[in-house]
Amino acid sequence: MTSMLERLGYKAIGKTDPRRALREFRRHPEAFDLVLTDQNMPWLPGEELAAEILLLRPDMPVILCTGYSEKVNEDTVKAKGIREFIMKPFSLRGIAGTIRRVLEP
Repeated sequence: MTSMLERLGYKAIGKTDPRRALREFRRHPEAFDLVLTDQNMPWLPGEELAAEILLLRPDMPVILCTGYSEKVNEDTVKAKGIREFIMKPFSLRGIAGTIRRVLEP
């Protein structure tokens, strides 16, 4: 995902451990313009990671992606303040459009 974002021209910081991602965000919440997370991660599901991030920065645009989940869908994540929900697999064009939508004023 990091290389995909970099190909789109974004500076991306990728973490495979959501606990590490949250620690990094807590250290420098102002350094981020967007959080893109996966629902199915070990130790901390994407929905929970997003909730922690939104406690620190309620204005933070968050995109949650998943390949399959009975727990989340577009309506449930948007009700929690997550801006976009995208199903995998997605294309470079698809994620680019989603990112543009959440970053536009």
